[in-house]
Amino acid sequence: MASAESSEEPAPGTVEGSAKLGTPARTTGDGGTGVLEITPDTVVFVKEGAGETAANGVFAVVTMKDKAMTAVAADEPAPISGGGWKWMAADGEMIDVGGGNAFNVVMEKYNNADPVQPGAYQWRSQVFDLTPEQAKGGTLIYIDGEEQAHRWEMPSTDSGPNVAEVKKQLEF
Repeated sequence: MASAESSEEPAPGTVEGSAKLGTPARTTGDGGTGVLEITPDTVVFVKEGAGETAANGVFAVVTMKDKAMTAVAADEPAPISGGGWKWMAADGEMIDVGGGNAFNVVMEKYNNADPVQPGAYQWRSQVFDLTPEQAKGGTLIYIDGEEQAHRWEMPSTDSGPNVAEVKKQLEF
């Protein structure tokens, strides 16, 4: 008798090895310095946020906790260095963070961008300006300081422990 697991296909928009929202990943900091434990914990889908309207129809706002895990400060690599965040839609299309009007969506609590000091953590967020089709789930991808990809499955509905807080912060 064949196992049901062996014949199941992954859900559309997910990549084998993707973690669930809320799962921490140990990542290498920018320039190979330090270790960050990054935990994407909440995703919210809105048409408007922080006084901006999504150019493509939907903002996907993802919040994460970045915690320094070594005795040196660590930071996320900037997109210009080839690192950082991307959204992979269910059909495989890659969408850069900050496109459309997403760059202008800022939330006070989730706006930290300094290196994380040893023993400390910061709340951060990434915003993607997506079409309604691209917002139907997908994979959040983070490229760390050693160019290693970390992946999380993204639901197509508001999810995570901070949904209400994020929505309040997005009000303008």
